Amino acid sequence: MSGRDEVEGLWAGFSVEIRDPGIVWVTFDRPEGLNGITYPMKRDFVLLTQVLQLSPEHRVLVLHGQKHFGQGDDISGAYSIDEQWARARSPRVAERRRGDELGLYGALRSTSQPMVMALRNLDMLSICAIEGYCIQLSLSLALAADFRIVAKTARLASNTLKFGYMPDEGGHKLLVQHMGVGRAMDFMMRKRMFGGEQAVAAGLAHEAVEAEDLLPQAMALATEFAEGPQVAMRLLKRAIYIADDVDLPHAMEDIATRTAISDFVPDTGEGVRAWREKRKPNFNSQQRANAHNSEHAAVPYGHKRPKH
Repeated sequence: MSGRDEVEGLWAGFSVEIRDPGIVWVTFDRPEGLNGITYPMKRDFVLLTQVLQLSPEHRVLVLHGQKHFGQGDDISGAYSIDEQWARARSPRVAERRRGDELGLYGALRSTSQPMVMALRNLDMLSICAIEGYCIQLSLSLALAADFRIVAKTARLASNTLKFGYMPDEGGHKLLVQHMGVGRAMDFMMRKRMFGGEQAVAAGLAHEAVEAEDLLPQAMALATEFAEGPQVAMRLLKRAIYIADDVDLPHAMEDIATRTAISDFVPDTGEGVRAWREKRKPNFNSQQRANAHNSEHAAVPYGHKRPKH
């Protein structure tokens, strides 16, 4: 099975399309429920990122929602349990859980928070193209991505306090990272809702565009990243996030270790040759070779290679 066959098609609450060169295009496709996030959807999203993390051929992830990026957790009951699981690729598990404090604590740590962390921990670059509503868990998911392009007509909010809830999926931390303590306090406590240009001004998004330009702009950015040197880009992505959490000596140690890997990848030689020859570099020869070899050499877990 190729990587394309493994990820393309329907999942719980979203569909996946592979676009050249190696762009994984995810569409949240339940606009009738404002793309509310369900338990099977959380499990499937985590599974998708696990598949992509090990893939030698996929390069960039783009997330987009039909009409709306998402209302956060589905509290509308728009989908039946059976409908949710019918499209899921994750195994169905019991919907019952403890009804006490430990049950809620365990559910948050095993479902909502892993969905957000799965995107933040993904080595490939990720882009969110946001239109319509992007609220609560959907906003936290977007903030866990590396880049956010928003339509000027988009509406971004935390809004958990509107229902007496907390941003329990980790949204408070992400908002503080992007906005700072003061603005995050105001945004959450006063239940602010930002338009696209306000979101850019507040540090929640990188660029605001007209609605009709949103998907073309996201595709252009994804193509730019997909054609870049994947090894160096992925190592640099992790280094940037680590630098935000550690002191300067540890950040220097980390980047030196990563450079000891990236400087010996064929991309560095190609980059220098392209500069000397005044042409566009053709990066990722090693990744293309790995993808080709994996199609012929991959063996399912638990199976032994045949002897020749």
